[in-house]
Amino acid sequence: MTDWTPYTQRAKTWFEALRDGICAEFEKIEREAGSDAGFQYTPWTRDAVAGEADTGGGVQGLMKGKVFEKVGVNVSTVHGAFSPQFAASINGASVENPGFTATGISLVAHMANPHVPAVHMNTRFLTTTKAWFGGGADLNPPLPYDEDTADFHGAFKATCDAHGEGYYERYKAWADDYFYIPHRKVHRGVGGIFYDHLECADEAAWEANFAFTKEVGETFLSIFPQLVRRRMGIAFDAAQKQQQLEWRGRYAEFNLVYDRGTLFGLKTGGNIDAILMSLPPEAVWS
Repeated sequence: MTDWTPYTQRAKTWFEALRDGICAEFEKIEREAGSDAGFQYTPWTRDAVAGEADTGGGVQGLMKGKVFEKVGVNVSTVHGAFSPQFAASINGASVENPGFTATGISLVAHMANPHVPAVHMNTRFLTTTKAWFGGGADLNPPLPYDEDTADFHGAFKATCDAHGEGYYERYKAWADDYFYIPHRKVHRGVGGIFYDHLECADEAAWEANFAFTKEVGETFLSIFPQLVRRRMGIAFDAAQKQQQLEWRGRYAEFNLVYDRGTLFGLKTGGNIDAILMSLPPEAVWS
């Protein structure tokens, strides 16, 4: 069996570098808007269960500013054993083999101006008896603009097309299916890409999947700030703000009821504040 420890470290180092690049760009946008807001970073250690030691942790980055009403950018690297009930639901894990490692970056941005789309992005590398990458990004505008949707999808299509035939069509469809709120019968946004279980059978597969995952992160860093700058100066009225707050209620419902990442964090002893940083700072239910 491959020792994935050095690969986990390489992925962790990249996720931290991506975080630093994203946070610097978001703070730059705040400066452009006349705000001095900056990220505050809070380290945390995973709660260990009986028999576990040195189980990892992460750093929660949080900023509340003039443009980014609330944005969290978190990196974590944890390891240990799944509970018997949860192990059976994870790729490559079982009651007999419950061990895991997981490293990843997770980002959610809720914007002050309803014309600016909210966004979610994450990429991750996990190992059980198998090893795989997952991740993606999806756009969540309260007031959708066709131009923004087309540019966001176009950027990720170019990335997917460069790495695998059919990647974009497959991962776009996966996002459309995943980011759906069944009890509302609506999608939570205008989609993007979502992929999981991009398995690494050997070193060559790992390098190819890591290269794709890195470019997903780089694509996000390239396209999303463009959309923010395009919309952040547009005036809005009370009705548009109300529409944003009602949409945020739908977003909260999805993340609390259906989101796998939320469940994974809660089931593996993650930091509660970091897990729930995806929730909006303010929402309404009409």
